[in-house]
Amino acid sequence: MQHSVSIRDLSLNFGNVKVLEHLNLDIAQGEFIVLLGPSGCGKSTLLNCIAGLLDVSDGQIFISGKNVTWEEPKDRGIGMVFQSYALYPQMTVEKNLSFGLRVAGMPKAEIDQRVQRAAEILQIQPLLQRKPANLSGGQRQRVAIGRALVRDVDVFLFDEPLSNLDAKLRSDLRVEIKRLHQRLKNTMIYVTHDQIEALTLADRIAIMKNGVIQQLADPHTIYNKPTNLYVAGFIGSPSMNFITGTLDGANFTANDGTVIPVGAYQFVSSAPTGSTKAVLGVRPEHIFIGDEAQGMPYKATAEIEIVEPMGSETLAWTKVAGIPVTFRCSSDIPLAAGDTVTVGFDIARGSLFDAGTENRL
Repeated sequence: MQHSVSIRDLSLNFGNVKVLEHLNLDIAQGEFIVLLGPSGCGKSTLLNCIAGLLDVSDGQIFISGKNVTWEEPKDRGIGMVFQSYALYPQMTVEKNLSFGLRVAGMPKAEIDQRVQRAAEILQIQPLLQRKPANLSGGQRQRVAIGRALVRDVDVFLFDEPLSNLDAKLRSDLRVEIKRLHQRLKNTMIYVTHDQIEALTLADRIAIMKNGVIQQLADPHTIYNKPTNLYVAGFIGSPSMNFITGTLDGANFTANDGTVIPVGAYQFVSSAPTGSTKAVLGVRPEHIFIGDEAQGMPYKATAEIEIVEPMGSETLAWTKVAGIPVTFRCSSDIPLAAGDTVTVGFDIARGSLFDAGTENRL
């Protein structure tokens, strides 16, 4: 397979602080990769290394088969879109889009053609003679994307491009970026701390923590089979419910003595022998109530503590095995605090983690 971007054994230190350590990542031609993680996890740093804005301490970076580890950003065949729009306020949209091409000495006819194409793709033709002050935040970000687009590069780098926008605009532009990728089929590397952006946009997600990629997989795998406790807790809103206890054969015994059958669980390799300290994880939407809970391998009676109506669905808090848990159900089901209901779940849709290593069992 042709790799569009290859990162080999990359390390970056700021003084004695190790920000990235021996990081390896291969990105296929035309793939949409999202680097996801909390602030300070190294995702923007990695993007800046690929862009050439930071000098690496060790390792190599290849773009389209060419070693660009020490190349200038302009020679790497990349287009970059930042969180801040960084537009020239005194220039029109058209001049902002064409500025880099004019500096590079490209013929005017070619510049006009590229600007028109970018404006058409991003639907900003009516804005070409306006200045940034007369644009909304979403329109400015479209212009910033257009500025990368006119360069006609192989790899696009996005550094949290939507985080300055309000929720509605973010959702609209997310669809635009997905449409852009499907149309252009360029390689895109996208940094965000927003898991909704990651799950909706990515072909594969790299979840990062302390400069290390914890899991690299498609969104479905990341969500349903997280590789460790960190990934399980980071992805999902509300977060996965965790119950600590001991795994012994086909049974999981919670710390309060509640026994939960786990015979249907698919272990990564083989089930651990003997007694193992473990953590059981279940997503809120995999906990069922009432009649739906009756056929589940594990069920119990529980009291509803808090109800949060969310429109199409309802979130509710209760306790299972003495631990506070959240579950999600249809808003058609009437629920109120103080109600007693049957809750149940099937461990086949859950996760088990080793309490010591925190890795998936």
